[in-house]
Amino acid sequence: MSTYTAFHAQTRLAAGSLSAVAERCKAFLDTDPGAAILVYDDGTGRPVDIDYRGSTHDVLARLAPSPEPTTKRGPGRPKLGVVAREVTLLPRHWDWLASQPGGASVALRRLVEAASRDNASADRTRQAREAVDRVMLALGGNLPGYEEASRAFHRGERERFESLIDGWPADIRDYVRTLAAPAL
Repeated sequence: MSTYTAFHAQTRLAAGSLSAVAERCKAFLDTDPGAAILVYDDGTGRPVDIDYRGSTHDVLARLAPSPEPTTKRGPGRPKLGVVAREVTLLPRHWDWLASQPGGASVALRRLVEAASRDNASADRTRQAREAVDRVMLALGGNLPGYEEASRAFHRGERERFESLIDGWPADIRDYVRTLAAPAL
């Protein structure tokens, strides 16, 4: 389950599910309509846009996922979640895939499954690094030591990184440390 964190200036307003964060932010905006709130997806570090117009019920209703379209899908096996997409390969790749037991689709699925299993740890580390980059730039880009902290983070110098962000506002520092932990 994805988690989210909201900030107003340098203060963390809320953390948790998207609906819980949106509800807290809406309550805050009702008391301070001019406030600028930033909400981040903790897994990706990407900002999340929330439409706060109307009542809290309206805001939460807009967050609910839209129902699956009932129109007929194209080729593939929709009941299994298989959707046909285009893949561009060289002719020698297509020749090799065609010679595999089960054909090209089965061989590609096996290769993707093996690669995702073998690279899971590296993928998690890369995703954590990307999330830290996004959040540090947005929340800490103007804070003292940002550039050096970013360099230390990318070099894997945990102690130096921690000491460089130590003087940052507590909520930002703690959030960046939490996001950085899997990558360090």
